[in-house]
Amino acid sequence: MGIVGSTIKPFKNTAFQQGKDFFDVTEADIAGKWAVFFFYPADFTFVCPTELEDLGEQYATLQGLGVEVFGVSTDTHFSHKAWHDTSETIGKLTYAFLGDQNHKLTNNFGVLREEAGLADRATFVVDPDGVIQLVEITPEGVGRNAKELVRKIKAAKYWREHPGQVCPAKWEEGGETLAPSLDLVGKI
Repeated sequence: MGIVGSTIKPFKNTAFQQGKDFFDVTEADIAGKWAVFFFYPADFTFVCPTELEDLGEQYATLQGLGVEVFGVSTDTHFSHKAWHDTSETIGKLTYAFLGDQNHKLTNNFGVLREEAGLADRATFVVDPDGVIQLVEITPEGVGRNAKELVRKIKAAKYWREHPGQVCPAKWEEGGETLAPSLDLVGKI
């Protein structure tokens, strides 16, 4: 079964978020909203804080697009708080971090590296119907680009809101789209 187009499975994970007490998040909390699940291998590591900071720099833009953001690792919510409280980089981040020490959410998305007990470096964008629309998985040593994530979310939202239109490569908001038809086959 393909990942894109599949519906997320039920989950319940405890989150840490700056300025809030610990709280539970389930699939019901994202119903009717766009959401990003940003999996990373572990707290207190090397590439992860650079990615999480980059995502934090795009958080206001994502919120403006109506997108909920969740950082996810197989650490506990307590570890997320400890990292937030001791790291200048992580301490600036205001989106929620989900603990997944039982690996249920990581397994639900199919990104658990069982031999290590860690999540792959993976991003999933879920639409308001709970359907996975975008997936990006990179090797542990390759960080992701949050600006490109924002561009892809804008394209996915446009495509959802404009049936019959598709976004070509490098599409940017306001750019030309295509209306697939037999007339276009072989002409692009």
